[in-house]
Amino acid sequence: METTQKNGIVEGVIWKQLLIFFFPILIGSFFQQLYNTVDTIIVGQYVGKEALAGVGSTGTVINLWLGFFIGLAGGASVIISQYYGAADRDSLSKAVHTSVALALAGGVALTAVGVSTAKASLELLDVPEDVLDEAMTYINIFYCGMVPNLIYNVGTGILRAIGDSRRPLYILMACCVVNIVLDLLFVVVFRWAVMGVALATVLSQTVSAGLIMVLLMRTKDAYRVTLRQIRFNGFMLRRVVRIGLPSGFQSVLYSISNLVIQAAVNSFGTDAVASWSAVSRVDGFIWMVMAAFGISVTTFVGQNFGAGRYDRVKRGTWVCVAMTAGTIFTLSVLEIVFAGPILRIFTGDEAVVALGSSFVRVWAPAYTAYVFVEILSGAARGVGEALQPMIITIFGVCVLRLIWIWGVLPLHRTPAMVAASYPVTWGITAVVFLIYHLRMNWLKRHIPA
Repeated sequence: METTQKNGIVEGVIWKQLLIFFFPILIGSFFQQLYNTVDTIIVGQYVGKEALAGVGSTGTVINLWLGFFIGLAGGASVIISQYYGAADRDSLSKAVHTSVALALAGGVALTAVGVSTAKASLELLDVPEDVLDEAMTYINIFYCGMVPNLIYNVGTGILRAIGDSRRPLYILMACCVVNIVLDLLFVVVFRWAVMGVALATVLSQTVSAGLIMVLLMRTKDAYRVTLRQIRFNGFMLRRVVRIGLPSGFQSVLYSISNLVIQAAVNSFGTDAVASWSAVSRVDGFIWMVMAAFGISVTTFVGQNFGAGRYDRVKRGTWVCVAMTAGTIFTLSVLEIVFAGPILRIFTGDEAVVALGSSFVRVWAPAYTAYVFVEILSGAARGVGEALQPMIITIFGVCVLRLIWIWGVLPLHRTPAMVAASYPVTWGITAVVFLIYHLRMNWLKRHIPA
């Protein structure tokens, strides 16, 4: 097994190990974002702003369900990284097969729940009437691809947990190419509009799921997946749920707050929805960098905690904070400077571009504050502490955001005031996470006596 060899994550230079793990995740996240962005560009340029708004209005609803499962499955990644760091082959295998079983069961459940609640969810969000049909088409087709979507996400989580961030990157790059080709074929050539974009997404996700399963089934290491062994192990499932459920609930509540915000945006009309959708795609490139560092620190902390290297857990966390903050600050400046030209990639409608640029000016200066939320919560999850980060995020981000929309926005109803809910809550939550990290003994509570 690979853990009998030198494991750079628990022995190498910290900043180098973080970057070695980070860059494949970042590039993969770039392709994942490109994967989504191409949909938006093709819809906006070849179909129209109504279709752009329709596709964009579904993202928050989809993330509500998908985010819960991915948060839950994140518990599996944590325990897999710990067992791998501790070289516990038997437990590692049980955790892997439980994770795959969870992906299959979760995918079926999310398809059923998503399709049955799609129309009600979009109507609850007050999606404009002129984009409702496009939104319904996209969201229903997307939900039908939940099984391969979750298999890919769990499979990628398994590989990253054992320190392999390169092969998931290669798979994602290949499937991004497939998605772009199918987008152009279905939308530009066949003229299937929103349906074509949705079908391209689902088919490319199916390819990625198949490839990730081939990798897991062909490896000779302890994390190998054997079809007849895919089942729930009670002990492992309880561990996954204990660590992952708080993150799942956090994701749901985060999505609910975003649903409220999306509804507020929708109330300003199609231009506001289209500009919010376009800016969210641009914004996504910032978050992909943040998330890549977050995944890196969780895996780094998980393996070092499993190996008993508690000194590296502490030092690695702060090294990652510094690296992330410097990167995000640079990117936020670039986004502010080039907001207009970037948004024109998505649409030629100048009203949409102008409104989108105003959103960027509100959000971008505060991105760096969220670094402390992402990295410090990721480090805590790496040692198995998930409840406290969930509580801080719920009250610091979700609850305050709802208070802003329901209490502050009515005093000055403008799209910019909706956007302001983000930097205000990011800043408050970052301060609370710093206090928690420095004063609450999050690491000592989990070190075996």
